[in-house]
Formats: sequence, C-alpha cells, structure tokens
Amino acid sequence: MRAPGDETADGSTVRRAAVARAPVDVGHHGAMSDTTVRPARTDDVPRIHALVHELAAYEREPDSCTVTVDQLRTALFGDAPALFAHVAVVDDDVVGTAIWFLNYSTWDGAHGIYLEDLFVRPDVRGRGAGRDLLATLARLCAARGYSRLTWSVLDWNAPSIAFYESLGARPMDGWSTYRLSGPALAALGAPPTP
Repeated sequence: MRAPGDETADGSTVRRAAVARAPVDVGHHGAMSDTTVRPARTDDVPRIHALVHELAAYEREPDSCTVTVDQLRTALFGDAPALFAHVAVVDDDVVGTAIWFLNYSTWDGAHGIYLEDLFVRPDVRGRGAGRDLLATLARLCAARGYSRLTWSVLDWNAPSIAFYESLGARPMDGWSTYRLSGPALAALGAPPTP
C-alpha cells in the first residue's frame, strides 16, 4: 500500500504535496493476539475483494457491492492512489482488512483518516484482529500528525457499536450522514440548461 509521499512501483513518488511524508512503519504483531497487521500488497487484492463482499453480505446489502478486483487494484495501487488498506494476517492468511482514505478537517487544520471498511472474518473475531487494525491506523494518525480517525456504523450493528465504544470511540451526536448517488447525483451534476 502506498500513502502520499511513498514510492510507486516505478520509483516515482505518490504526489500529494500537502500531505507528503516519509513512509511510516506501523505494521505490527498484535500484543494480545496472533495477528500481524501490515499494509496491503498487490497480491492481497483478491482477498481484500472477497472480504469487501463478505462485509456487504453481513450488512445485508450483497447486491449493492459491485466493485471488481481490478477496480480495487487500481484504487489501491494505481498511479495516483486515493484509497489505502491494511490487512490482518493469521498463519499467512488475510483474515481482515481496514480500507481507508484521507480527509481534512478545516477546523483542526489537519488531515485525518476516514475508515471506509473494517471487516474481520467471523471465524477469527474476538482474537484481537479488529482492535489491531484500528490500533495500527491510530498509530498512523499519531505518526503523521492526523487529528482524527472517523468511520460510520449501521445503527442496528450492536456488536460493532459495543466494540467501538469499548475502544473509547463515541458517536457524533447531532450529525447525520447524507449521500447523493444514482439519478439524484446525475441530476444535480447535469449541465445547466440554457
């Protein structure tokens, strides 16, 4: 996985001058688990893709997930990646992933991480992989001067909510998430009519 400032496969630097920093090694072996967390590699993409589809099924939206392996590979490892990922590995098997991108707080004057997806296979939950993935991102925030780690959770997902709150995360009361997609996005983005 390459973050802004890291080298691409051809030796050039990922360009994002506002956030370019030396690479930070935040991979680790979980202190209380048998999990190793590391930045995703290109050969992890098929497994990450499968985990994303498992997450969509868990979130009761399997037909809404249409991302392909090639789309993920390009987003994570293309010429100008805007998506990043870490994986949790147990016994050489990718069992979980944290997929994220940078955001920016105009109030804090600093970047942050938005966690798009966090998923650990059900058969290895409770062994620390989810915590290890989040701890890795928290260390990355600290090392790079990012001010926050933010994500969304479905309101019916009580096990995940309890897990996040056990780590000290709190809901952002008073905020609602809005989305434009499909026909509404196309209509708003349509050229003005004369």
